[in-house]
Amino acid sequence: MSDIQAQFSVLKQTADPAVADAILQLIEQGKDHELNRVNVLDFSRRTGLDEERVISGFLHASRLGLFELTWNVLCPGCGGVLDAHSTLKSLRHDDYHCGLCACGYEASVDEQVEVAFTVSPRVRRIAAHDPNTLPIWEYFKQIFWSSGVDFDEESFASLSNDVVLDALELPAGEKAVLSLQLPKEFIIVFEPVTHSAQFIDVQGEPTKERQQLSLMYNRIEAPTGTMTMRPGPLRLSLDNQAGVRVLPSVFVAAQALHHLIGKRKPFLTAKRMLTNQTFRDVYKADNLNIDQRLKITSLTFLFTDLKGSTALYERVGDLAAFDLVRAHFHALLEIISSEKGAVVKTIGDAVMATFIRPEHALAAGLRMRAAMAALNAERGKEDLIVKIGIHEGPCLAVMLNERQDYFGQTVNIAARVQSLSTSQEIHITGPIIDSPAVATILEREAIKPIQKQAALRGIADKIVVYEIP
Repeated sequence: MSDIQAQFSVLKQTADPAVADAILQLIEQGKDHELNRVNVLDFSRRTGLDEERVISGFLHASRLGLFELTWNVLCPGCGGVLDAHSTLKSLRHDDYHCGLCACGYEASVDEQVEVAFTVSPRVRRIAAHDPNTLPIWEYFKQIFWSSGVDFDEESFASLSNDVVLDALELPAGEKAVLSLQLPKEFIIVFEPVTHSAQFIDVQGEPTKERQQLSLMYNRIEAPTGTMTMRPGPLRLSLDNQAGVRVLPSVFVAAQALHHLIGKRKPFLTAKRMLTNQTFRDVYKADNLNIDQRLKITSLTFLFTDLKGSTALYERVGDLAAFDLVRAHFHALLEIISSEKGAVVKTIGDAVMATFIRPEHALAAGLRMRAAMAALNAERGKEDLIVKIGIHEGPCLAVMLNERQDYFGQTVNIAARVQSLSTSQEIHITGPIIDSPAVATILEREAIKPIQKQAALRGIADKIVVYEIP
């Protein structure tokens, strides 16, 4: 059996078999571009397979060496990939600059860092493994723009017909001249390899005199800036000193371009990946550096704690209590994973978990309460009482005690809210109850939250919380 066959055999044992089969079919039958920066959410939609199982399957496939996982920093404006990292540890603290949009951005892991998967060259060689050989528009599609930009044949027809005045492949060390007729529009001479752009504001009366513009590309200082020209002929001189092939393209920055790059589809974000149980289990040592602080603008935290566990040990004995607590943990962890959450850590009898959306956390909390009721019913005693608190807000993703963790006031509040519970009720905060999807769950379950003011230890002001009876 070859190494690759052995890897597929392991994949079928670690991932959902249907997902493993779909991944194998993709590798064997997919077109080259379909194996570059695979958008796993789109793959899930096209195959009809569960998103969480697909994410888990590609993570296992990546860990086995079948795919290479990349963290791509995206421009929120145009969807371009500003930088690609093989590990989240390489993500910089400073701004990333988009030449096409002429803006700088701090990489937020909420929506600005895409997680994608490219087939390993050891498994199957594809054109994107050597991006400098890709035709110009395939380079834009497969390398510059992210998997979240929704391109199709009609899009590329629009690109050539309505957006691009001219474009060329310019080998390293060579020069070229483009003769253009400038329309009365805003023009961008954009080069995706060096991420450089020259903006031309074409205005005023048309001229028949040939205007001149010279641009040189290198790795040190890319052309950038804005200049004003008149409608009419332009001689554009290009000099490539970048050491690699460059792809200068002249775009008309009008509605057609905005429409083209404005068509988006969902993609797997770094925030969702960090809140994925399989990722936390499989990539334990490959999350963050000890000194990294990644900003997350919104994350939902769920804390639980087992009430009266010390008295439980005294009442039923160590062995019986241990079995009960273990059953309680098993139920909670299974529920968290099935509701698209991830366990950050357990502290004694307590659990800290994260969810991308508030409704997933609330659904998990309600299921946890029902699971404890079922375990108690089996024993005929009310031994397992779990206190639950849920809060949402901004935080920092950090490394603590060799484990990816979270830091900030949102985490503190979530932990304190949990402590308000005295029996099986759940306590949630304003950001949670304000979610329309949470309101739908409460209405469906005929639950009427009880609003109250609460003083939380370590928090200066009282906050409004809602008891879920």
